[in-house]
Amino acid sequence: MMLLTKILLAHILGDFFLQPQKWVREKERRKLKSPELYFHTIIHLALLFLILWDITLWPLIVIIGVLHLIIDAIKLLFQKESTKRLWFFMDQLLHICTILLVYMFFTGIDVNLSALLQNSTLLLITSVLFLTSPVSVIMKVIFTKWNIDELIKSGESLEDAGKYIGILERLLVFVFIVTNHWEAVGFLITAKSVFRFGDLKESKSRKLTEYILIGTLISFGIAIAVGLLFNYAVIKS
Repeated sequence: MMLLTKILLAHILGDFFLQPQKWVREKERRKLKSPELYFHTIIHLALLFLILWDITLWPLIVIIGVLHLIIDAIKLLFQKESTKRLWFFMDQLLHICTILLVYMFFTGIDVNLSALLQNSTLLLITSVLFLTSPVSVIMKVIFTKWNIDELIKSGESLEDAGKYIGILERLLVFVFIVTNHWEAVGFLITAKSVFRFGDLKESKSRKLTEYILIGTLISFGIAIAVGLLFNYAVIKS
């Protein structure tokens, strides 16, 4: 595993720290005729030799270097101005996949597909997938309640926004208490205070400040109390 970590470290250093933006622009302009493309590959090879510090691994290093050059060349040939973002992620994904495949080939490590069928792994995959497109759809449905363009023009606040903010913050506080992450509660209070600071400063209303502070403290206090009672009930049960 240490070998894989070193290879990934070399990739991160080569692609993100030792590749000036000037080189990136030159590669995009001149494509395969760009000297920077080959300098970039040489840097990757040098980093791999330096970090791995084992001459017997030269076949692994050369293969990863050549594959890196091929992937970068494909990206330069096929990407367009409108697809740069897509090709960036595809390029990085291909680099990581080739590194993993070469690493497994040279170390003889087999991929244990049965591990993917374990309950914890399936739960993780399900949770991650849910947080992508499904949540985007859910949020889109929620925000259809408001016409943002009209609200921006009118300067009015979102209808029932305070209610939803309160519900979400209490649920978050409850989760933080149940999972014993009290520091996150403090972070949430701080974050809300920062967002509210502008409103309070603009309003210059002492009564509004007091109103918001009282509401926030009551809301958080109730959520903390419920969380503590839940933990107590779980322990006693």
